[in-house]
Amino acid sequence: MRLANRFLFISFLLAGSVGAQIKVPFTAMSSGYEAQDDTLTIGGVGDIMIGTNYPAGHLPPDDGKFLFDPVKEYLQSPDLMFGNSEGTFLDSGGTVKSCSDPSKCYAFRQPTRYAQYLFDAGFDVMSTANNHVGDFGEEGRTSSGATLSKAGLQWAGLVTKPYVIFEHNGVKYGFTAFAPNSGTQDVRDLEAAKKVVAMLDSTCEIVIVSCHIGGEGATKNHVTRATEMFLGENRGNPYAFAHAVIDAGADIVFGHGPHVTRAIEMYKDRFIAYSMGNFCTYSRFNLKGNAGYAPIVHVNIDRKTGKFLSGKIIPIVQLGEGGPSLDPDRQVITEMQMLNAADFPENKIELLDDGTIRKK
Repeated sequence: MRLANRFLFISFLLAGSVGAQIKVPFTAMSSGYEAQDDTLTIGGVGDIMIGTNYPAGHLPPDDGKFLFDPVKEYLQSPDLMFGNSEGTFLDSGGTVKSCSDPSKCYAFRQPTRYAQYLFDAGFDVMSTANNHVGDFGEEGRTSSGATLSKAGLQWAGLVTKPYVIFEHNGVKYGFTAFAPNSGTQDVRDLEAAKKVVAMLDSTCEIVIVSCHIGGEGATKNHVTRATEMFLGENRGNPYAFAHAVIDAGADIVFGHGPHVTRAIEMYKDRFIAYSMGNFCTYSRFNLKGNAGYAPIVHVNIDRKTGKFLSGKIIPIVQLGEGGPSLDPDRQVITEMQMLNAADFPENKIELLDDGTIRKK
């Protein structure tokens, strides 16, 4: 962990019962559970695209150096922090993907120097399994992996690197990532996914699985428990995938891909976030409505067993062209409460108004 004190305390503005703004305490890490030596806090966020130099004119102010500052303390406080790297790290060149409709074609080429911003903000491990890692062909994929490694970040998700095993602060982790896209580990092949996860479970203390899965857009916020299609493409079955990899030995499943937040679930005492939405997506992303707010997820687990103990949702919002800041209206908490009730009425965890996740 990068902060000396893992229990952070801020004053957070929440709406009062009569519409007035009142200040109430917001304890981002307490989660109703007293931390012990055998407890780990794992953090996760959804899609990250810091800014693209293709086409020109889509890089953030101050070259993106301060884009994570409003929420950095919540990225640095967990024992391990995960994010989905939505796009390539490549300074120039590459073979840009072709699109049948150029007006709807989005290709993301982040300058390689931006990877260091991820590490400095507090990230430890990244997924490269998504539909944008191939935006600039094999050159983009190769550069992305090399750039993340150079910045000190662990990563996985390509067919050339389907998983990674690493030690972090004395804990041996296994991480693997899946997507339904070319060059990535296939999220639709459940039998292959289970084999990878079982292998990691046999050698690691904690196994974390990332999945870029499901349809996209404002109306795709529900977990249907069925195979999801988008633009004629099979995007996998999020429910079946998450349950399959937990059956095989995964301890946490972090989902992303729909560009909106979805419900959370506890299955066999393991935590699933079905989609964590858009976290830091500067320019080129639609941030209207439910695409503009998302969670930072903190999950407390038992180090010895991987079982879920408690958690916290820290609500963020992206304003203007994008970049995360704390959301005083806590929109994502309200959204997730609705989704949890609708999609998982049998759920064995509940989300409180202050963002605390606890067992029922």
